[in-house]
Amino acid sequence: MNVLIDLPVVVKKEPRTKKPDWLRVKLPTGPKYKGVRELVDKYNLHTICQSGNCPNMGECWGAGTATFMILGDVCTRSCSFCAVKTGRPPEYDEDEPRRVAEAIRLMQVKHAVITSVNRDELKDRGAEIWYQTVVAVKEESPSTTIETLIPDVRANWDALHRMIEGGQEVVSHNIETVEELYRKVRPQAKYHRSLEQLQRIKDQGNRTKTGFMVGLGETKDQVLKTLEDLIEHGVDVVTIGQYLQPTKNHLKVEEYVHPDVFAYYKEEGEKMGFSFVESGPLVRSSYHAERHL
Repeated sequence: MNVLIDLPVVVKKEPRTKKPDWLRVKLPTGPKYKGVRELVDKYNLHTICQSGNCPNMGECWGAGTATFMILGDVCTRSCSFCAVKTGRPPEYDEDEPRRVAEAIRLMQVKHAVITSVNRDELKDRGAEIWYQTVVAVKEESPSTTIETLIPDVRANWDALHRMIEGGQEVVSHNIETVEELYRKVRPQAKYHRSLEQLQRIKDQGNRTKTGFMVGLGETKDQVLKTLEDLIEHGVDVVTIGQYLQPTKNHLKVEEYVHPDVFAYYKEEGEKMGFSFVESGPLVRSSYHAERHL
């Protein structure tokens, strides 16, 4: 007599790629870290450090610095690499410029970095709040230098002009990845439109900066071509860092790029003529931003 036995189905899981030692970071600690967190909470501010799960939050907050994110914490884009929430944002807070400026004054920040979510639903892309925030920081802290990391304005060049005329010292817009991966990484953006935005920022007389990630499946030749495109469009400063998957719903890491390769990209970028190249596994666009002046 044959007896049939139902055996449990074994689902073979893909092995998780272990992060290499060079990507380990210390947990956030210390009185300065605590002080920054208290100010952020007190003034109901958003930071890309928290929303973007930045690995350098402990180091930067421990040094008393943070990258402020204005216009809320909900983005109208759905980039497949980004940890910021996606959806329809609520109305923006018109008092936000004052609160950001007050927090920067209390933190005694020497170099402030300000960024924002994309607000595609707004006719001016949030440009007026951008302008008012920069002006308010300058009024509260005249000696503080400012870098603004602005989003893609979707060719609304009037909005771009307003965003960058407040008196900031550096204007940054991230290219994020190589052209060949745009459809997968930034489906609602266009590579050449971002290049044009960087060129227009430069043409308006600003110090320009951009950043992108590696480890998404790009080739070395594609990275070098991206650097060439950026230098041809007037970019002064470029940052290159390792992509890290924020959640299981985001793009997987294709490769943990070795520090020697980052050093190679830095060397090649400097040869091309960038005034500053920040390249390393833990580099993010606002990492060591004070050096980029």
